[in-house]
Amino acid sequence: IPAFHSENAKIFLDMDNAKLAADDFRNKLELEMSLKKHIESDVKGLRKVLDRLSMETCDLEMSVQNLEDELQELKKNHEEEVNCLRTQLGARVSVEVNAAPSVDLNSVLSEIRQQYEKLLERNLREVEEIFLARTEELNREMISGAEQLQTVSGDLIELKRNVQTLEIELQSQLSMKSALDESLNEIESSYGSQLSQLQCLINHVELELGQIRSELEQQNIAFKQLMDQKNHLEMEIATYKRLIEGHDLQHMKR
Repeated sequence: IPAFHSENAKIFLDMDNAKLAADDFRNKLELEMSLKKHIESDVKGLRKVLDRLSMETCDLEMSVQNLEDELQELKKNHEEEVNCLRTQLGARVSVEVNAAPSVDLNSVLSEIRQQYEKLLERNLREVEEIFLARTEELNREMISGAEQLQTVSGDLIELKRNVQTLEIELQSQLSMKSALDESLNEIESSYGSQLSQLQCLINHVELELGQIRSELEQQNIAFKQLMDQKNHLEMEIATYKRLIEGHDLQHMKR
């Protein structure tokens, strides 16, 4: 029975250790799941930033396209205005040719055209510089976001791998705990049957001991009675001896 108790205590200790290990793995799993949720929320935020950057890039490309269209439209309008102005100035020169000396309209128009083209080039250059600066900034942000996304994806993959490992270990610990529970139930059942048999044996032995004790008490009583009879007989014999001796003395005196 002490050996069974020792083995039972060892099994309970193993079960407690398994429960502690399972709780530890469960805490680690919850921590990993919380970290996974935070990383997934960060990934969602980065994806939103990436989508916003893509939309801003599309908006900038559309703005550049609109500016180029507007520039083409301005050039077309400028050419039309120049042609109209040339026509008007040509008619005016032909009318006043006898009144005053002619002016070099081509140089004037060329100068106006150059100034206008310089202005357009400067505006276009500024827009291109803004577009390039913004595009470069967006590219940097996209590269940084892609790197962060890649890093977070790697961390997420590693966390998933750790979660799977922890789940496997948890299942292993749960299986071990289940096996220990079954073994404990079997041992308890076996110990229970053995203890029942031992209890039956103890009850039988106690019953036999009671019977033996009762028989011994009866024998003791009988022995005491025999001893009393013996003592009584010895006393009667002694009395008879004294009487016989006294009678012999009287007879000798006579």
